[in-house]
Amino acid sequence: MADNQTETRQERREKKLKQKRERIPQHGKGLVRIYKEAILKRINKLRNEKEKQQGK
Repeated sequence: MADNQTETRQERREKKLKQKRERIPQHGKGLVRIYKEAILKRINKLRNEKEKQQGK
């Protein structure tokens, strides 16, 4: 009986991990755009600050 319980627990675990793996690629596509925007925003901010300092 203990073997059946651990087996079902293992099956639940495998199912959960499979679902988790399926979700990962979907999020990756959107994250790339978000990171790109954040980096570009930071670069532009630094450029503007640098231009202000040189203008003074």
